[in-house]
This record gives sequence, C-alpha cells and structure tokens, in this order.
Amino acid sequence: MFKNDLTGLLKIEYPIIQAPMAGGITTSKLVAEVSNSGGLGMIGAGYMTPSQLREQIKEIKQLTSNPFGVNLFVPNEFKMTEHEIKSANQFLTPIRQQLNLHQKEHFEMPSFNHIFETFMEQIKVVMEENIAICSFTFGIPSKEVMAELKQSNMILIGTATTVREAVENEKAGMDMVVVQGSEAGGHRGSFIDDNQESLVGLMSLIPQVVDTISIPVVAAGGIMDGRGLKASICLGAKGVQMGTAFLTCVESGAHQVHKEAILHANEDQTILTRSFSGKWARGIKNKFILEMQNHEIQLPDFPVQNTLTQDIRKTSAAQNNQDFMSLWSGQSPRLAKKQTVEILIKNMIAEANSIEAK
Repeated sequence: MFKNDLTGLLKIEYPIIQAPMAGGITTSKLVAEVSNSGGLGMIGAGYMTPSQLREQIKEIKQLTSNPFGVNLFVPNEFKMTEHEIKSANQFLTPIRQQLNLHQKEHFEMPSFNHIFETFMEQIKVVMEENIAICSFTFGIPSKEVMAELKQSNMILIGTATTVREAVENEKAGMDMVVVQGSEAGGHRGSFIDDNQESLVGLMSLIPQVVDTISIPVVAAGGIMDGRGLKASICLGAKGVQMGTAFLTCVESGAHQVHKEAILHANEDQTILTRSFSGKWARGIKNKFILEMQNHEIQLPDFPVQNTLTQDIRKTSAAQNNQDFMSLWSGQSPRLAKKQTVEILIKNMIAEANSIEAK
C-alpha cells in the first residue's frame, strides 16, 4: 500500500523519513534503526565539522546496509555589529547569574566565509562517502553545487514552508521537497518568506504545494502516528518526515530532560522563539523564552545569537535544568511516547493500514 515514487526513489520500504535534528539528537543508533526498520534515517549534520560527519557516516555504515541520508544547513549571509552583540549579551547577564556562569565579554564569532568553507567541505565528505541522499535546510545550494551533486546521482531533498519556496526547490533541481507546516518543532526552514507569511498549517500547505509542483512532496509538522501519515497521503503527499516522534525514542541522543519535557507537555505549551539562535524555532515554553521575549526583536540573527547563548544552553543541560535549554518540540507532544524506533514504525504502519480497512 505504501509503495510510491518516494519509496522507489529512496529505496525504502515505508514512506517515513526521520527528521534530521542537528545538535547530537541523530545518533548513529537512531539513524541506523530507522533505516533498518524500513524508513529513512537522516544525520542532522548542521553543526558538525567535516571530520565528525565522516566519522558518523562510517559508524552508521557498520550498523545498516540500508540507505540513509545527510542533512546540511545552507549558509546565509548575516550582519552583525559590535553594538548589537553587546546589547544582546547584556540581556543574557541575569540568566548567566542564575546559572552561576562567568560573565562573557568576548566571543569567537563565526564568519560567513568560514561557515561557507565548512559547508563545501561537508559536501565533499558526502560525495566521497557515496551518500545516496542529501537534504537541505535554510535555503538552496548554488547551481554549481547542485550540478556537482546531480553528477554523483545523489537524491536531493529541499525544504519549504510555502508554495513559493517549494516552486524554487523544484526549479533548482531538487528530486523531492519536504513541506514544513507551522506545527513543526525546531527551526523553521523558511528562506524566502518571512516568519509570519511562512506559518502555514500543514493540512493547508500539502494540497496547495501538490497542485503546484510535480516532484514528490514530503509532509512535516506535528505528525506522530499512522493517522498523520494517512492524512498526509490523502492530501497528496508521498510520505512524511517526523522529528518529535523520533526525538523521544530510546535510541535518540536528546538530553533526558528534553525527552521528559516533551513527554509531559501539552499542545498549548509550544511557542515560536528566536531567543536561542536568532532564527525562529518552535519549542516548549520555559524560563529562558519568557525572560527573553521582550528583547526578541532586537536580537542578532543566526548564527550570532546561537553563539551568544551556547554556554547558557550547555550549562543548563549539564545541570539537568530545563529552564534555559532549547526544548524543541512540534505541536503534538501529547502523542509522543518513550519507545523504540522499531515499535514506533511498526505501530504507525499498522495504524495507517487499519484506517484503510475501516
């Protein structure tokens, strides 16, 4: 029942992709288990060095002979001024005091050139390691990069939050596109449309994208079970990409505090914030988000704000203190379960099939 263009292209049994969650959540075990259970495991390589990426690819190849993919962040130009960094850092002073952290005045700020070089090296690793599938968030790589990847016969997956972004992905030569509804946890994948314009709900977004482009559409945002899979396919998607559902799985590398926060959250407790990274993202409301809310508009863009808050997030996690951690989650936390990847996928498929039979 689930065989279609997407499963054929990706050489997988079920049209289920594990969302590539950067920052250590997509452990080798998680990625391999998803692929071994008939879905597509994805490495969230956004914050990885090229050598860390190569190492993880080699590890996963030991754990599965099935296809898996890599997700990369497309670098975007960003501006920063001394004044902006100083004032944003001042907002963080009371938070550092609560965590007994030293006040920081000097930061090793990333430069666009360095980020771009890293991205190009990551691309090189993906090609050298013969990765079959590569997906992109926060934009579309240059024509040159796309052409190079196409020559390697790699399947390329884009991310879009609006019809217009989906059209651009198709024009650029992507083989399929993940459409990310406003329900999705973590960072928004918008790259053309502004935050407000890109907050289209998934059930509205799928059919409008499907009617406009001809490449396969993958639905993402709040999908946790067989019902979400079935609904997405009924609206014309060829498959789903799920983050939060896999984040609470046993094999995920998410911090235990993060997992527990999702397992005990309600649907009205997630909020969009740019306080942690300078980029809009959905997570569970906590002390940090509330304390930073009034300053949000003045904060510097990603990756500057991300660098400023790094010590706060790390220390908070080390202290098992959820107050100042980025607890990314989609809008369906009540459906999250502590379970193995194998059971999650098995139950999803059984549930989707039972809907068919009713």
